Amino acid sequence: MKLRLVCAFALLLASSTLDAQAPEDLAARVKALEERVGALEAELSALKAAQAAAPVPTTAPAVTTAPVPSGAPGGPSGQLPVYGGASALAKIFNPDTGIIGNFTGIAARNRLNPQPSLSLQESEVSLQAIVDPFARADFFMAFGEEGVEVEEGYVTFPALPGGFLAKAGKMRAAFGKTNELHNHSLPWIDRPLMAFNLLGGALEEADTGIKDAGLSISRTLPAPRDLFLEATAQIYRGDSGTLFQASRRRDIAFVGRLRGYQDLTESTNLELGGSYARGHNDLGGAFVTNVFGFDATVRWKPLRRAIYRSFIGRTEWTWSRREDPAATQRALGYFASLDYQLARRWFLGGRYDWSERGRSASEHDSGGSVVLAFWPSEFSGIRGQLRRTRYAEGSSANELLFQFLFTLGVHGAHPF
Repeated sequence: MKLRLVCAFALLLASSTLDAQAPEDLAARVKALEERVGALEAELSALKAAQAAAPVPTTAPAVTTAPVPSGAPGGPSGQLPVYGGASALAKIFNPDTGIIGNFTGIAARNRLNPQPSLSLQESEVSLQAIVDPFARADFFMAFGEEGVEVEEGYVTFPALPGGFLAKAGKMRAAFGKTNELHNHSLPWIDRPLMAFNLLGGALEEADTGIKDAGLSISRTLPAPRDLFLEATAQIYRGDSGTLFQASRRRDIAFVGRLRGYQDLTESTNLELGGSYARGHNDLGGAFVTNVFGFDATVRWKPLRRAIYRSFIGRTEWTWSRREDPAATQRALGYFASLDYQLARRWFLGGRYDWSERGRSASEHDSGGSVVLAFWPSEFSGIRGQLRRTRYAEGSSANELLFQFLFTLGVHGAHPF
């Protein structure tokens, strides 16, 4: 019907403009237009008949997409999440969960430190999530052969007024570099002798260091260009292994740290830090232990060959001053280590330890280690460590340590 109206309107326009033409020409033009209108009506009728005869689809047609190669983003081995879809809604109230297994073994004999020959030293379960726009929570539970322990569990407020960052809960103290690291994230299978002798542990324990329930506040300080400075102050309950023991509610412990970081070149950077810890020891509220620390870390990682070559050098020094009824014990301990990346998955390292004992500064232990590590991926690792330890009692032990690490699920990054 619309087509007829359009054609009639066109004929009227044509006739109004062609009144001055000859009748024969006008009749011929009108006849030609009528024939064209008839042909168009026939085509329109045929299209309507074909549409009426076609079946109506009951389901939406399938959408075909080009195949995605395996391993590519969004491919079979790495599906991209649909933000705002059903999968996002399904985990909106669930934290990121990860499990890390730490299986270790020791061969050879050690009379002073008789650790098990084989053990699942630790299975760490991590639960991490954003609480709200102003806070996040992190929980790390260690499942060992002797039971379950909350290794760390704290809430972080990263955007407080004045540029401050605060934490509350159970934490590994910000004393030095290695004290904050969990066992599986250490560059070696064991911890340095200094950690056992001066930071509150026993040689037969796999884990040690300053960790307690408390509050922490830190802030980035104004500094010259290209220099990063951060200060941290922490207050703890005062119970941390054999280093600090609170006999009264007021026997709290304090930890402070100042660290600086700077890029030396495009591939090299240097980090220096100073730490201090103070708390009451196991002799009672009248006796205090003060611990001072210094650490230095240099990293080399060329941008063009970062996945094949890298180097890290570390050293930490610790001085302990423990008050004692007989005499104040002043002890020193340190370690130095080098780690070099041989290839994309192979790493070779070495470490030297020397440490006096905090409870008896006249005695000292020393040792050396060589570590070879193979990392098939970021989710698994195999390490072997040849360790020789000379104890203050006069005996020595040569041991071969090996370790298998494996990760399931999501595990957040550790401190840099």
